[in-house]
Amino acid sequence: MSENPYVSYDARILEVKDLTPREKLFTLRFVDPEVGERFDFRPGQFVIVDLRGFGEFPISICSSPTRRGYFQLCIRKVGRMTKFIHRMKEGEVVGIRGPYGNGFPMEKMEGSNLILVAGGLGMAPLRSVLWYAIDSGKYEHIWLFYGTKAYEDILFRDEVVHLLKHGEAMNCSVKLAYEVESPSCIYLEKGFSDRVCKGVVTDLFRGEEFDVNNTYALICGPPVMYKFVIRELSDRKLSPGRIYMTLERRMRCGIGKCGHCIVGTSTSIKYVCRDGPVFTYWDALSTRGLI
Repeated sequence: MSENPYVSYDARILEVKDLTPREKLFTLRFVDPEVGERFDFRPGQFVIVDLRGFGEFPISICSSPTRRGYFQLCIRKVGRMTKFIHRMKEGEVVGIRGPYGNGFPMEKMEGSNLILVAGGLGMAPLRSVLWYAIDSGKYEHIWLFYGTKAYEDILFRDEVVHLLKHGEAMNCSVKLAYEVESPSCIYLEKGFSDRVCKGVVTDLFRGEEFDVNNTYALICGPPVMYKFVIRELSDRKLSPGRIYMTLERRMRCGIGKCGHCIVGTSTSIKYVCRDGPVFTYWDALSTRGLI
């Protein structure tokens, strides 16, 4: 939005919604309409939230760029800055700079199948991909495999249930795995026995067939999840160049100056916030420490 990457712009909080006991969804709009018009992003990119006089932190945009006039951030309460913003109310103002990072290559993947594999908070950035793909109608079919700890941890629960019921009409198949039993999960499983199960996210691949020459996989979740999902995809002969991962946990300054996100060796160095946060599995194979 600005030639100066350190400049942030005022954005007003329009709505704050509790998603889980730990996560809130913030809907924001830039105070200056011209800034809002210029603000454009691709799924997988992130912004820096500036809590004026208190600090700043990076966070992925979880809304789709197809839905103009606002943007959304899913924020987990884990530290002093996220605790601070969790206390903020509708009408208050924060600073926003960005967007930063490369995002997912959505244009490259047009006409193909998309497999979105989300674990826990990884659902947030993949939600941007999900609704972009549905809204644009430019993709063959979309699968969402979502693994969560328990029913109360499901992010965007209303949307997930809606897509379980009606997703096929939008060329979208949703499957959900949970680890901790509860009456709500058991009820969901009874209603969607072929798409909801107790287990881990890789269990959701059972019974699914993909054309590996016309399919891309997009992964986001806790670090421990990646190797198991990649193994599942590799066993199905999906090329490493068709497997994309977002490694947002390493982001800090957003412009490659702080050095926090550097990975690799002297012969192959990457700045996760600048060269990523989206990388292919090929990148991971050639860059030590990327995953």
